[in-house]
Amino acid sequence: MSEAMTLDTAKTDISALFRRKRLTAFAVPSVILAYFVYIFFAFDIPGLAQRADWDNAVTLASDSWSHKVHVTRDNSSGEMEYSVEGERKGNYPDGQRPAWVSGEDIVTVDLGGDHVVRFLDGTATEIEIPGFGLVEARTEGRTVLTNLPEAVPEWISVSDRRVGITTPEGRITITGSKTEVFNYFPGWELFFFTFESPYHGQPATRILFGDRIDPERANIVGAVQDFWNNAMWRHKDVVWAIGETILMAFLGTFGAAIIALPLAFLGAKRFAPVQAARFGIRRIFDFVRGVDALIWTVVLARAFGPGPMTGALAILVTDTGTFGKIFSEALENVEEKQIEGVQSTGAKPLQRYRFGVIPQVVPVLLSQILYFLESNTRSATIIGAITGGGIGLMLTQAIQTQKDWEEVAYYIILIVLMVMLMDWVSGKLRARLIKRSH
Repeated sequence: MSEAMTLDTAKTDISALFRRKRLTAFAVPSVILAYFVYIFFAFDIPGLAQRADWDNAVTLASDSWSHKVHVTRDNSSGEMEYSVEGERKGNYPDGQRPAWVSGEDIVTVDLGGDHVVRFLDGTATEIEIPGFGLVEARTEGRTVLTNLPEAVPEWISVSDRRVGITTPEGRITITGSKTEVFNYFPGWELFFFTFESPYHGQPATRILFGDRIDPERANIVGAVQDFWNNAMWRHKDVVWAIGETILMAFLGTFGAAIIALPLAFLGAKRFAPVQAARFGIRRIFDFVRGVDALIWTVVLARAFGPGPMTGALAILVTDTGTFGKIFSEALENVEEKQIEGVQSTGAKPLQRYRFGVIPQVVPVLLSQILYFLESNTRSATIIGAITGGGIGLMLTQAIQTQKDWEEVAYYIILIVLMVMLMDWVSGKLRARLIKRSH
C-alpha cells in the first residue's frame, strides 16, 4: 500500500513539474511579446514611420561625402557669383567660374543629363527638365512668377515667394532676392587649399619635387602653411579643438584620481575604523557619481561660465565619486602580510601605507584611471558641446548650420580616430605600467 502511494505521489510530482515547465515555457515568450507590444505603442513606432522623410535622409548622407557648387544671381543687381558650399571663403576668383557654366549675356548652367538652367536678362530664368518641359520664372519685387501649373510633382515646391526644384542632377531655388543653382560633386573640395592658395589644383609631384610655385616660399613650407591656415576647413582650429577635448579628459580624470585616493582610505573599513566618517565619505561618493557628468556640466556652467575648464571640472566631480568607490573597494582587498612585513621594520603609519598598501593597489588604480581616460575622451566631446569647448563645439556648430554635412562627417571621423588613438595609447601605458609595478 505504501509503495502504491509512493508511486502515485511520484507521478503527481512529475506531472506538476511538467505543468510548471509548460507554464514557464508559455509565460516567458508571452512576457517578451507583451514587452515589444508596449515598446511599439509607447515609442509611437507607427508615427515615427509616418513622419520619416527618407529624401532628407538620402540628401544628408550624400552631403556627407560630396560638395555642392553654388551659382548665384543677385536679382537686384544682376551680379553673378560662383562659390563652393556658398561660402565667401570658397568664392571663385574674379574672372573664373566652373567649366560647366558658359555665356556672358545669357549665362547657361549645364547640370548634366540634359538639365539646363539659363539666366536671362533681368530676373528671368529658364529651366529645362527632361520629361517635364521648360520652366519659366521671373521675379517682381519679392514675388516669384512662373508658368508652372497648379498641380506640380512632389519634387517642385511653389509659392508666390519661393520656388524650389530638386532634380537628380541638382537643385534650383528662386526667391525675390536671388536665383541659385546647386550642382553636386563627390569629394571634399578645397580640403587642402582654397582658391587663394597658389598650390590649389597643383599635383602633389610638383609640390614635392618641382620648381617653386610661390617665389617667396619653398613648396613644402608654403603648402603646409596654406593647409594649416585653410579658411574653409579650419584645420588649425580643429587641431586646437581636439587638444582641448583631450585636455578636458586628462585634467578631469587625473584630477579625480588625485582627490579620490586619499578619500578612499577614509571610505575603506580597514583604514577608517570610525563608522560615521566612513559612512559620510561613502555617501559623498554616491552623490557625486550618482549625478551624471552632463548634469554637473550644466550646473558648473552656470557657476563658472562656459569653457573647457568647466567641462574638466564636470568630469572631475563625477569621476571622484566613481574612483572613490573603486579605490576603497581595492583597499579592502589588500593582503595583510605585506603590511605586517613593512610594519616589522619599524615603519610609521604613512610609510606602511606607502610601501605596504599602495604597491598592491597600483595595478587596479592604473588600469581604472587609464580606462576612464579613454572613456572620458568620448564624454568630453559631448560635454564640450554644452560648455563651449573642444571638438564637440565645432561639431554642434556644423550640425546647426544644416548645410555643411561634409564638415560634420569630417569632425566625426576625427573624433573616432581620436578615441581609437587614446584607446591604443592607454592600452600601451596600462600594459607597461602594470608590468613595471609587479
